[in-house]
Amino acid sequence: MFFWVLALLILCGFLWNYKRQLKIADITDKYIFITGCDTGFGNLAARTFDKKGFHVIAACLTESESIALKAETSERLHTVLLDVTDPENVKRTAQWVKNQVGEKGLWGLINNAGILGVLAPTDWLTVEDYREPIEVNLFGLISVTLNLLPLVKKARGRIINVSSIGGRLAFSGGGYTPSKYAVEGFNDSLRRDMKAFGVHVSCIEPGLFKTGLSDPIKATEKKLAIWKHLSPDIKQQYGEGYIEKSLDKLKGTNSFVNVDLSLVVECMDHALTSLFPKTHYAAGRDAKTFWIPLSHMPAVLQDFLLLKQKIELANPKAV
Repeated sequence: MFFWVLALLILCGFLWNYKRQLKIADITDKYIFITGCDTGFGNLAARTFDKKGFHVIAACLTESESIALKAETSERLHTVLLDVTDPENVKRTAQWVKNQVGEKGLWGLINNAGILGVLAPTDWLTVEDYREPIEVNLFGLISVTLNLLPLVKKARGRIINVSSIGGRLAFSGGGYTPSKYAVEGFNDSLRRDMKAFGVHVSCIEPGLFKTGLSDPIKATEKKLAIWKHLSPDIKQQYGEGYIEKSLDKLKGTNSFVNVDLSLVVECMDHALTSLFPKTHYAAGRDAKTFWIPLSHMPAVLQDFLLLKQKIELANPKAV
């Protein structure tokens, strides 16, 4: 009996792996649109999919990065300047994309644009500190999706939303995590709504990666700027050396930061080209072995492990 159960499991594993390897045909006649192509995941994705033969439309925020990307890629790749938080800019871009793709429609939409915003304890922050990352990471993503959705439906194509492990676990105060939690919710409802149209919707959840988004120097500068304007009471509660101690603590976690950005692009590639794309992709060793498993654990265990990384406050009872 054990032998037959084992044989069945091996067969199922083989079939599952074979199913994942099945690819679509004729990618050279398909158009894909990627946001946030100035640097990081988006920039690498644009260059990678251009080499594969896709017609890539790469949206950049700055003209200088747009020119640089165009210089490194083939004539198939087109760039467009896009601020995802500007509704009129998004509408004009969607119309331009429609003129480019014609009756073929848009095979792939990769919502990659995002910002980190300020990461700091919640009682340091104002509503404005939350607003920018939510505007970019959530409302910008929704705006681009809604404007390009008719083109994706026409092609019966793919939508790929780049979320984060921050959409599974709140690892810091600030607008980044709430924005990514909301992206996860939007992704799930969109996926179910689009099934009837033959549109596959996938979500990628990268772990901690070394990109411009996670630059520790910029993050520290933002945190220090907020610290300077905090009330004396809060400064007394946290202690003058709080930020420095936090930075020292973070240095010990550098080994968990992924440096290979292609891990995320490989997930995008599978979501774009597989006959059977996954609904969720975890990217990065830390995401697969720590963050995603921890997100399924009881809250008491999550709090215990995450609070171990926090710095002890100098005088939390100070008023």
